[in-house]
This record gives sequence, structure tokens and C-alpha cells, in this order.
Amino acid sequence: MKRSLAILAVIVALAAAGGAGAWYLAHRSRALPPGFAEGNGRIEATEVDVATKAAGRLLDVLAEEGDFIKQGQVIAHIDVSDLEAALRTADAQAAQARQSRDTAFHVVEQRKGELDLATKELERQETLVAKGFATEQKVDQYRTTKLTAAAALAAAQSSLAASESAIRAAEAEVDRLKRLVADGTLIAPKSGRVIYRLAEPGEVLGAGGKVLTFIDLSDVYMTIFLPAADAGRIGVGTPARLLLEPLPDRAVPAAVSFVSARAQFTPKQVETQRERDRMMFRVKLRVARPLVEKYLEHVKTGVTGVGYVRLDPAAQWPAWLDSDLVQEFGEPAKDSGAKDTGAKK
Repeated sequence: MKRSLAILAVIVALAAAGGAGAWYLAHRSRALPPGFAEGNGRIEATEVDVATKAAGRLLDVLAEEGDFIKQGQVIAHIDVSDLEAALRTADAQAAQARQSRDTAFHVVEQRKGELDLATKELERQETLVAKGFATEQKVDQYRTTKLTAAAALAAAQSSLAASESAIRAAEAEVDRLKRLVADGTLIAPKSGRVIYRLAEPGEVLGAGGKVLTFIDLSDVYMTIFLPAADAGRIGVGTPARLLLEPLPDRAVPAAVSFVSARAQFTPKQVETQRERDRMMFRVKLRVARPLVEKYLEHVKTGVTGVGYVRLDPAAQWPAWLDSDLVQEFGEPAKDSGAKDTGAKK
């Protein structure tokens, strides 16, 4: 019996040693060569809140949690009946202002005629006075008439300018109300997946009230942390690769889109080399946009994995980080909207 137990123990030990050896060989076959850095992380994406611009009652919500929505898709409606009534009033006021402008224009033309007539009459009287056929009193009367006509013309022109201003104000109010009515239809600003439905039909929401939250899948990235010695050697556009837990054999092409300018987990007093080694910088590795767009409806956030960054431009990627996805989509292009504040040692 003891001999059998001893033989069983030897077999178990050999099996364990074989398993450990196999794991060691597999791990060694994927050893990261010099010129690269790695860090653990998870797939993330930007969260976007869809909210109301003006207060109102929510009529309906056309998306559920977990739904995939496309850019430009209608996802909710707000009751805008009060705004529509205000818009009709503003339209009527704008029409009234335009009618007032037309009336003021005709008055200006009338005042111009009166001034022209008064000017000619004055000139005739001045000629008659010079020849001795009229009195200075008569000339003074026509001079007063001309001044009165000029003042009336100025008043009419001011009224016309006021009418023009009233039209612009009324039309601006119409445009504002039209935008508010249009904003009562909530449109998805980008494509993504709904993660929270925050309001239900019938609820009255204030200005800025959130209706739902979705993940913007056009900006998919992994956040890793690298020590200062590694972070100082990379910048925006540095090539990277991601190995995700569900797909351990298919490297995903990515690129550095952000390097934090401030260290994480940094002690207040950095006195020794050991403490400096504890300084870690946050780095974002953005997945190649064409790849995301192709598999947009299948993208999931929260998936864990490992991110790899090439520190040395001359270093060659190992074969296990050169998958078919890398061959198909190549190195991601540098995004114009990416930010690199520069890691500081």
C-alpha cells in the first residue's frame, strides 16, 4: 500500500513538473524582447450623456440598455407644444414688424417729398425777395416749413431704423424657438452602445436633464501605467499592440494617444532611485479606428488584457504580436485630436 502511494506521489510530481515546464516554455516563447514595454489594462471608451437642452416632459425613449445606436438616430422626444405656441407668436410678431417697416418706409418717402417741395418753395421765395416781389416774412415762413419737413423726415427715418431692428429681434427669437423645438427631438451625436437609461416617458426633466448614457465606440482604448524611464521614451503616435483575454492569440493594433504629464503613485519626497522607480505615468493606447469601425457592433468595454508599446523605433515586433489584424489594418495613423502632454521624469 505504501509502495503504491509512493509511486502515485512520484507520478503527481512528474505531472506537476511537466505542467510547470510547459507553462515556462510557453511563457518564455512569448518573452518580450528589449525595446518594448508592457502593462495590464482593460478596454475602455468615452461615456456620452444625452440630455435635454430645455425643460420639458419626456414623451418617449426609443432605446433600451444594451441597444446599439447609430449617429443621427432619433432616441427620444420631448414635449415641445408650449415652445411651438411661442414660435407661432414669434412668427406673428415678426410679420407685424415687417408690416411696420413697410409703413415706416412709405412715411419716409412722403417726408422726402414734403422736404423737397419745401426746399423748392423757399428757393422761389428767395428769388422773389431779391427782385422785390416778396417780403422777408414770407421767406421766413417757408424757411420754417423746410426745417419742419427736414425734422419730420429724420423722425420717419428713425422709425424705419427701429422697425428694421424690431424685425431682426423678432427673427432672432423665431430662430431661437425653432432650434429649441428641433432640440426636442434628441439625436444620437455618435454611434455607440447604451449602458444606462436614466429617464422614462412622462417624467418632467429640467434643462440638462439626462435621458440616457452610451459608450462612444469610435474612441476605444486601453489605459496602462508605465514607469518614468519607459514613459519618457514614448509620445503620441508610438506604435502599440493589445492582447485581450478573450483573444490571446490575435494582437490588436493600437497607438499611443495620450501620455500623462503627472506621475501616479508618486511619494511626496523623492529621495532615492527606488522611490523614483515607483513613479508611474498613465498612458492611453487607442485601438486603430478602421478596425473599430469594421467591428463596431461587436466591441465590448471592460475586457482585460495587456498593452505593449514599442520604445525603440528600430525594434522588431515579435511574431506573437504580429497577427492577421495587424497585417490587415497596419500601424494606426496619428489622430489629430490626440493629446500628448509629455511625460516628465
